[in-house]
Amino acid sequence: ERLGGVGTDVFELRPRIGMAGIAMAEKLPKRQTVLETVLTAAYGMTATWHEDYDPVDEERAKAFLDRLGMNDYLDRRFGTLSEGERKRTLIARAMMTDPELLLLDEPAAGLDLGGREDLVRRLGRLARDPYAPSMIMVTHHVEEIAPGFTHVLMIRQGKVLAAGPVEMELTSRNLSHCFGLPLVVERVGDRWTAHGLPLK
Repeated sequence: ERLGGVGTDVFELRPRIGMAGIAMAEKLPKRQTVLETVLTAAYGMTATWHEDYDPVDEERAKAFLDRLGMNDYLDRRFGTLSEGERKRTLIARAMMTDPELLLLDEPAAGLDLGGREDLVRRLGRLARDPYAPSMIMVTHHVEEIAPGFTHVLMIRQGKVLAAGPVEMELTSRNLSHCFGLPLVVERVGDRWTAHGLPLK
């Protein structure tokens, strides 16, 4: 389905898209537990009210959290989590509505090396799962591209510079054009790295 076309019903599309990003994190009450934070998504809420959650919803929330390495944090307050723990909780929350599309807005932003690598590993496993939703990830760092992500879209100042299979489009030339300085892109195994050229 083409978004933004004539006749697109945004309200119908919204529940089909799961979103995890900083904007959502700021709307969630810090006093809620991790489990409550994920459960509220089943009812389209950001905070608990007087809902009685079905046992099946609790099991699903726990399964998503377990998959993202958050099973030991179910009763922790959302506001006490580290940045990496918070990001993983948000991804579990975004999956509670069984979305067809999972949109990850800079999921590794603010993470240290260990947190980033843990998240990339988990996203790679999710991306390879045939039952997982399609995923789009916004990032400024090629090192954050998890194995299993197949395509890339490069945008500079609102214009598309490159789009297509990651192996064909994630090149030194395209990335240099995107960032406006000479860059070298390298592939090591199933991961990507980029670095600038030294100043002369």
